[in-house]
Amino acid sequence: MCNDPDIIAENIQQVKLGSPDYADRDTEEAMQDFIQRIGCYEATYVPIDDKTDRRLSYIKIFNVGSRYLVNRVQGHIQSRIVYYLMNIHVTPRSIYLTRHGESELNLLGRIGGDSGLSPRGQRYAQALAGFIEGQNISDLKVWTSHMKRTIQTAEALGAQYEQWKALNEIDAGVCEELTYEAIQENFPEEFALRDQDKFRYRYPKGESYEDMVHRLEPVIMELERQENVLVVCHQAVMRCLLAYFLDKSSGDLPYLRCPLHTVLKLTPQAYGCKVEPFFLNVEAVNTHRDRPANVDVSREPADALQTVPDHI
Repeated sequence: MCNDPDIIAENIQQVKLGSPDYADRDTEEAMQDFIQRIGCYEATYVPIDDKTDRRLSYIKIFNVGSRYLVNRVQGHIQSRIVYYLMNIHVTPRSIYLTRHGESELNLLGRIGGDSGLSPRGQRYAQALAGFIEGQNISDLKVWTSHMKRTIQTAEALGAQYEQWKALNEIDAGVCEELTYEAIQENFPEEFALRDQDKFRYRYPKGESYEDMVHRLEPVIMELERQENVLVVCHQAVMRCLLAYFLDKSSGDLPYLRCPLHTVLKLTPQAYGCKVEPFFLNVEAVNTHRDRPANVDVSREPADALQTVPDHI
């Protein structure tokens, strides 16, 4: 429910005037036309009545969050929906996503682990500090995981940062700190099963991407509440966060490209999210592995390793 003229005018300006309905139309003329549309909506719209409809479960949001009315909310799902709606906002903001600087294990092609930054990773941390300073962001919050490589990257910023265990990299279980070649050699069936359904596959004694999506729910909820945030995280984590804001499918999520030494600036907008990539001109090893064409359990090692990126 919105009757604040300033909010309505701002909404028309930001959202409606960019639609195909008003292409090449005078701004003032388009504004007046849409106000007339609102009048037509008001003539036919029947709102929920707080007395006659009191048996229904509903939430009313007044003037984009200035007031809420919650009625007969029952059960976990309805409660989560109310929590979500009471925490989103329309304040202009940006979310900066970046992976940690290149790590020592990245150079060796080993997944997971808790190694520190390589020399190039340390240079990236300094470059990130310069980039963030140049963005002139007011009240920026910085979040990291509990892992060394993200903490070392954030420390170069010279600002306070908050550590989230939920932002830790995917747990590869028995495959932690192994190269893809070693996984294929020691666990060829597991390697193939992961390629068949990378989103749902769970490493033995580890996690799946599906597990991570659930683990990251509190982080996403908090991102919806915040204004400007820099998240220094890991490849799998960044894929999950990016998939949420870009509305990617579970099939696409595990293959989103999130290269090292690149910042993605996300600006939530009406009906979407603007993404601006910034490569900070510090070289790094490639850690992205495309899905191989042959995902059969009986495939040859050469087929399994066809898309493995180069490493030392």
